[in-house]
Amino acid sequence: MVVGDVTTGTDVLVIGGGPAGYTAAIRAGQLDLDVTLVEREAYGGTCLNHGCIPSKALITASDLAYEAGHAEEMGIHADPAIDLSGMVNWKDGVVDQLTGGVEKLCKANGVDLMEGTARFADEGTVRVSHDGDGQGSESVSFEHAIVATGSRPVEIPNFAFDDEPVLDSRQALALDSVPDSLVVVGAGYIGMELAGVFAKLGTDVTVVEMLAGIMPGYERDLVRPVKSRAEDLGIDFHFERTATEWEDAKDGIRIHTEPAGQAAADGGGPAETADESDAEDELAFEADHVLVAVGRAPVTDTLDLENAGIETDERGFIPTDDRARTEVDGILAVGDVAGEPMLAHKGSAEGKVAAEVAAGEPEAIDYQAMPAAVFTDPEIATVGLTEAKAEDAGYDPLIGKFPFRASGRALTVGETDGFVRIVADDEGYLLGAAIVGPEASELIAELGLAIELGATLEDVASTVHTHPTLAEATMEAAENALGQAIHTLNR
Repeated sequence: MVVGDVTTGTDVLVIGGGPAGYTAAIRAGQLDLDVTLVEREAYGGTCLNHGCIPSKALITASDLAYEAGHAEEMGIHADPAIDLSGMVNWKDGVVDQLTGGVEKLCKANGVDLMEGTARFADEGTVRVSHDGDGQGSESVSFEHAIVATGSRPVEIPNFAFDDEPVLDSRQALALDSVPDSLVVVGAGYIGMELAGVFAKLGTDVTVVEMLAGIMPGYERDLVRPVKSRAEDLGIDFHFERTATEWEDAKDGIRIHTEPAGQAAADGGGPAETADESDAEDELAFEADHVLVAVGRAPVTDTLDLENAGIETDERGFIPTDDRARTEVDGILAVGDVAGEPMLAHKGSAEGKVAAEVAAGEPEAIDYQAMPAAVFTDPEIATVGLTEAKAEDAGYDPLIGKFPFRASGRALTVGETDGFVRIVADDEGYLLGAAIVGPEASELIAELGLAIELGATLEDVASTVHTHPTLAEATMEAAENALGQAIHTLNR
């Protein structure tokens, strides 16, 4: 049947079915609103289909293979055979289970699912174009619209993702064989996570970064163990360099690079903590593929936002307030399109708030205890204020720290790099925390909850933690700030 010139109406129109969008849709359905969710590609968005979930699946699989082949110290001798095609099939099965679950949950909560691309016709209507011959389009009027179209990988000049040897993160996660060699352009969290995956699978990995060190958004002592572990895996780093072009070579491709320039170098952190950079004017690296992972940009160009009277900022994000509202009444934006940090759980939290705002509830977003995690080796996780930001905010912070090398459980799992650090004000109330080490992404939740509840160092220190566990490190870090730590020297 051809659909055209048909107009339907809904209380809440959600554009985009990723974590921010489907969460908003489900919550709005729970609030007894009539909800329509428009998704043009796959329910679950980038996170479930091409990002968070598949990357973590391959990180787990590559960790397992690497650990099995490097456990001689524990008396285990093995030489695992890597079948990347089988590994990817397993990953795809995980993805399919989760995306199918999203569809079922939406339908169970009364959400009307619509496949297609939504473009604003005006501030109260969108036009949804359906893919496929003869499918046509239809108009949907709304009381509230929630924009949740997510983000896409950023391309760089001369490295188009439709060229076969050039990969974005999505394409890298779908390779069916392990490349012998790989150049990764970008040492942010995506580049570092995937560099680690392929290095553990046996790929010769080279990382080219325009800044002076890896993951410049994080404190230097947090990323130092990650870089050290990466070098142990054989990853070769070249800092303050820009990839300029690629060409075919005898056994693959050749990637040309040049110095990035002083402006870029200045973005990599203080000179005294920056990594060494290359002095050569030009360097070229040969590889089977080049993975470009220099960041992500919001997807707003498909929306015809100008028809609704919405302007994006200089980076393409849609400005919003703490209730997810844009400058146009009735239109909200959540997730990656609403600005940094571009995190799935941040988008989900915003989606819930947007749904409640659409229902007339007095809800607002609180970013004070918003965690972030990087699934490198070792993992990094943070929440709240750093020591420097606490000082900038006028606090005289108390700092507690506990190294994993002093943790009995860390020793038993063979993961002793890193530490837990807690930041509190002079009255002991928690302001922030940072963890680099095993299971950091899991351990940060306790400290995020402590900040959310207004807990003190005494509260965390006096909470009895199971022994032996990694979580004891959070208790000891709090004790260290109080001068009471048992298993490390007090500050």
